[in-house]
Amino acid sequence: MTTQNHIYFDHAGTTPMDQQVLEAMLPYFTRLYGNASSVHTVGQEARYALDAARERVAAVLNCRNREIVFTSGGTESDNAAIRGAAEALQETGRHVITAASEHHAVLHACEVLENQSWEITCLPVDDYGMVDPQRVYNAITDQTTVVSIMYANNEIGAINPIPEISAAVKQRAQELNRTIVMHTDAVQAAGFLDLDVRRLGVDMMSLSGHKFYGPKGVGVLFIRRGVPFLPLITGGGQERERRSGTENVAGIIGLATALQLADAQRQQVSAHCLALRDRIIAEVAQRIPDCVLNGHPTQRLPNNVNFSFNGVEGESILLGLDLQGIAASSGSACSSGSLEPSHVLLALGQTADLARGSLRITLGKHNTDAEVDRLLSVLTNLIGELRQLPTLAGAAND
Repeated sequence: MTTQNHIYFDHAGTTPMDQQVLEAMLPYFTRLYGNASSVHTVGQEARYALDAARERVAAVLNCRNREIVFTSGGTESDNAAIRGAAEALQETGRHVITAASEHHAVLHACEVLENQSWEITCLPVDDYGMVDPQRVYNAITDQTTVVSIMYANNEIGAINPIPEISAAVKQRAQELNRTIVMHTDAVQAAGFLDLDVRRLGVDMMSLSGHKFYGPKGVGVLFIRRGVPFLPLITGGGQERERRSGTENVAGIIGLATALQLADAQRQQVSAHCLALRDRIIAEVAQRIPDCVLNGHPTQRLPNNVNFSFNGVEGESILLGLDLQGIAASSGSACSSGSLEPSHVLLALGQTADLARGSLRITLGKHNTDAEVDRLLSVLTNLIGELRQLPTLAGAAND
């Protein structure tokens, strides 16, 4: 996607809002501005729209309407799921399992619990950044209450076998005769992977609207009926007392519209991005020596490319690309301002120096072959130039 002379390759960071989404939202900023908790006609118009949006989201997830909770985004959904379930079940056990490659929204939520005397097991991942269901099964104890494993990784695009992991959790829970809640962060999966919670076998799932051409500041937490849960945010009792606060009606309308569109266009958009992705991977490997593809070569999101370039700092790559009008990332948007190596790449066993030279390209439905041509040309020259800089600096000091 080209905007204001920039080519945008950072769709894992955020996506541009779809025009249809914007048009669906606009009336709820002006004419239909009511508070959905109000009993008068103006409020009930908003309530009707809110209920209809919940139905549309539930249809995509193949769940009951009442199992959908609207939040402020993926971070809140992750925190609410992990902490809400763990605290509700603390009398039965205080052990939570996650993985080393998770988003910080999950890892930091687990750290909060750890500081409150919960035991946290952070499972290793394989060389591709994927979690082995058998490892999950083996890690479960008679104190385990929550397992949180992401559906698709936000940095390297690795897709975890969530149905198999969920099955392993349920089998072990049955053997131990205890309740264990299975949560998945599916923030990056929406628009590319099947979100059917019944097929996935999960008890909780997190989504964020701005990752699939919807608005920022609104998300979803699926909570299967009967799952123990204590709310993270209390107050007026909205969302069936699971998430208090005046509902963001316009944002929720936008999210529901975006999710429907993303689901309807999933196969078409995935095929489009996959063709561009595979071309970038093949040509970068051919054109640029001494680079490493991070993540599984095929079991990855159709729009994700992540390389580490030896001898180059990721920040320098990003700045160089930006000067040429190309927007990309070196990892998750939350940590891209840090010079610390990616915790995901370190979890793969990558050295800190190599991990600092990472580049993430994430494609969207509007990207073109011409934009990929431009990226490949600029990136090839840029890496070559950056790799010469230490030599030139050393020569100047002689």
